[in-house]
Amino acid sequence: MRKLSRRKFVAGALQLSALSLPLPQWAFGSTGEISPRVNYALQIGETTVSYGGRTGMAMGVNGSVPGPLVRLREGQIATLDVSNALAETSSIHWHGLLLPTNMDGVPGLSFDGIGVGETYHYEFEVRQNGTYWYHSHSGLQEQSGIYGPLIIDPEGVDPVEYDREFVVLLSDWTFEDPYRVLRNLKHTEDYYNRNRWTAEDFRREAKERGFGKAAADDAMWAAMRMSKTDIADISAATYTYLMNGRDAAQNWTGEFEPGERVRLRFINGSAMTFFNVRLPGLPMSVVQADGQNIKPVEVDEFQIGVAETYDVIVEPAAGAYTIMAESMDRSGYVRGTLTSNTARSADVPALRDPPILTMTDMGMAHGDMGDHAMHMKPVSHDHRMGPGVDMVAQVPMSRLDHPGLGLDDVDHRVLRYSDLRSLERNEDDRKPGRVLELHLTGNMHRYMWSFDGIKFSEVKGPIEFELGERLRLVLVNDTMMAHPIHLHGMFVELVNRNAAFNPRKHTVNVKPAERLVVDLTADEPGLWAFHCHLLYHMKAGMMRAVRVAPPGDAA
Repeated sequence: MRKLSRRKFVAGALQLSALSLPLPQWAFGSTGEISPRVNYALQIGETTVSYGGRTGMAMGVNGSVPGPLVRLREGQIATLDVSNALAETSSIHWHGLLLPTNMDGVPGLSFDGIGVGETYHYEFEVRQNGTYWYHSHSGLQEQSGIYGPLIIDPEGVDPVEYDREFVVLLSDWTFEDPYRVLRNLKHTEDYYNRNRWTAEDFRREAKERGFGKAAADDAMWAAMRMSKTDIADISAATYTYLMNGRDAAQNWTGEFEPGERVRLRFINGSAMTFFNVRLPGLPMSVVQADGQNIKPVEVDEFQIGVAETYDVIVEPAAGAYTIMAESMDRSGYVRGTLTSNTARSADVPALRDPPILTMTDMGMAHGDMGDHAMHMKPVSHDHRMGPGVDMVAQVPMSRLDHPGLGLDDVDHRVLRYSDLRSLERNEDDRKPGRVLELHLTGNMHRYMWSFDGIKFSEVKGPIEFELGERLRLVLVNDTMMAHPIHLHGMFVELVNRNAAFNPRKHTVNVKPAERLVVDLTADEPGLWAFHCHLLYHMKAGMMRAVRVAPPGDAA
């Protein structure tokens, strides 16, 4: 990694002055300028943000949204003192980090939270490297701005070679009170959907497929009270999409020298938004997923679920390239610029047509199963039904080869989960000793979300894992929405035909009507959160606790 020249430093300072935004140092230049540290002092408090000519109050860390970069080194003992200057309890969760349960930062499970005016002392051994992030796990504070990047440099030689690096932290912001957003969703599930199916859409479909088929299809969707345009709960109707704390008009810019290998560390720190990411005209080599090194995969676009991270290497020639992050429902976008000259930018591509859900997303299609038909099983429907469950996928299947909603028809290379292969062999090669199947369930009309039809407030106790056991977890998505599922404290291995080289992830995106299989070793004792990382889904009930304990110690 190279040092910034004085010219680049001055350009960054002028950019900071012009924007007048309370942003941290890492958001203005190469993160290589920020060395790993052992001690950090972070303060959670109120701050202001300005987007699109509007100013509003936010919750930030050290006075900024996003918060400062926490950069650690593998093998050190990290200490982070987090103080709370809010008028309510707060917290910080270190997303994807392996650490003792009392350092995990989940109020009610890991600790009591950080009280008003109090400071919590986080201290743990850094046992990994890669790109991660941190965020509040209290209420809906994450939506209000409490999040930031976390990078861990390897103890030895980094297998990824690069000359320059940038963090690209994607997020979503609303000037509405997040609790009002939740109330709106509970009142009307498509409150923020501006891509509703219209008479003109029906006429176009009837012309393409014939009136009879189009009418029968529409009648089926109407009978189930479901919409084929229900891609995202919250859209650009209220959201402003951000890249490193800037909106599209503010245009975050990273400068490079021609001939450099540039590492872009993409983090999806949003509350609810999946992004489709591309740099038109510039191929990307994906080298890391969720902080874990993978065999490089050359792509032109990837979909990144909430809480996931992907590191890519690009080798740009002289000129300017747009970093395009389009929301999955295509209601909006945020862009940035990668350029060899800060006076230059590139064209911003137009938003593509909104995607449409299909019979496959509904779990009712019997064809198009690809190489993963072996994972397909009829559902036993052994979970609780009732008002919290408005549908069950009849034929869930593996969708590892699917690139993500809306990307199956593009004419360029798109990353798929089946492309991910760990660079190193996984340490535990035992076969799973037992299989646990969990269904992702919900009622969109009532905005109720759950596992196995039971929301978190109704759960009697945690899911029990035996310390040291090898476990297979089968996640069956009975809903028509994608859910990024996150298990705290441990990585899972995505079962995608790579055997001992199955990729390790902390967050897995389970597509509509998908049956996704992961293996894990329950080697971290304690009580851990397990939830959908769509913030409002978690708040509405799609969360469980997992207890890892020696045999006989389970409560």
